[in-house]
Amino acid sequence: MTSMPDLTQAVLREVGPRLRAARLKRDLTLEALSEVTGISASTLSRLESGKRAPNLELLIPVTRALHVSLDDLLMWTAPDPRIRSRTRRFGNLTVEYLSPENAPVQTFKMTFTPTNEPLQTRSHDGYEWCYVLRGRARVVVGDREVVLEAGQAAEFDTRLPHGIAALGREPVEILSLFNRSGERIHLPEFGAAAPSGAH
Repeated sequence: MTSMPDLTQAVLREVGPRLRAARLKRDLTLEALSEVTGISASTLSRLESGKRAPNLELLIPVTRALHVSLDDLLMWTAPDPRIRSRTRRFGNLTVEYLSPENAPVQTFKMTFTPTNEPLQTRSHDGYEWCYVLRGRARVVVGDREVVLEAGQAAEFDTRLPHGIAALGREPVEILSLFNRSGERIHLPEFGAAAPSGAH
């Protein structure tokens, strides 16, 4: 027996929650809806929770009682593909989170403002690739240090002590990709800065 297409399953998963929302909007209990439709409250409850497969024999009397159309009930709404960015500030660093929290590769936009404070390094599992969007960056990894200009990139193992700071009087904006699993992102080695336009 072949399984239903994913879209059909997605639509049917929405039927129960939509019925429940319509019932609550009309301030009806399951028992009250049962009296109007002639369908038992337990069956209605199972229909709303997804434990009972919807069919026309159930849906027609329920939608009539709730004054909703079958079209509205079975309408597919695609999920919003946009990522809701979040922004956090840590001293002279502003981080804009550009990927979902559970994404295997995290994407950030980091803005470092100039500071007279010593550059702080830290280490943790993972691998990072960073690309300078604007300004100049001082990047320290282990005992190595490089300067990245706008359009240049670097990649490094974050288990080594590392840190980034703005170089000069202007802020530096950096696009960062971080892989928690520690796998390389297959871009130029740290120290081999890629000029703008390089692939």
